[in-house]
Formats: sequence, C-alpha cells, structure tokens
Amino acid sequence: MARLINIGFGNVVNSQKIVAVVSPDAAPVKMNGAEHKGESRSLIDATQGRKTKAVIVTSDDYLVLSALQPETIARRFAEIYENEDKGETHE
Repeated sequence: MARLINIGFGNVVNSQKIVAVVSPDAAPVKMNGAEHKGESRSLIDATQGRKTKAVIVTSDDYLVLSALQPETIARRFAEIYENEDKGETHE
C-alpha cells in the first residue's frame, strides 16, 4: 500500500516513488533543475513561494521542490516505515 509523506504545506508525495532527497545546492541538482524548468510535467514546486531547501527525485523522473530540510523529509520517511514494521496504521 502506498504511503504518503508530508513535504510541507499540505503537500504529499508517494513514499514508494522516492529515489532520493537532496540539497538544492548541489551542482548536478541545479543543472538537472534547469533542464526540467521548461517541462511543466516533470518539475513540481511544492514550496508555496518559500526558499527551496530540498529536491525530491522520484522514480518517474519528477523533481519535487520542498521548503523542508532534507533531514526533516528523511525523518518522516523513516517514521512511516518504522511504524509499518511495528504493525501500526494511521487512518
């Protein structure tokens, strides 16, 4: 079953599609982001106008921009799977 991770401001991402959560300051991320800017389908801005602090790369080749720190998103990701391993469900 797909689990959704809150990436800030009510925006969520399917946890099963996440390949990486990286800092937007890395040079390869900046270049890849520039390539995607012209393609409206592959770059999703979920920052609500705030500074981009994390870029989420998905298996479907989408880049999702988030205003949360990569560590925050990684912690939320880990919490979902820790709770799943314990047999807990959130409904």
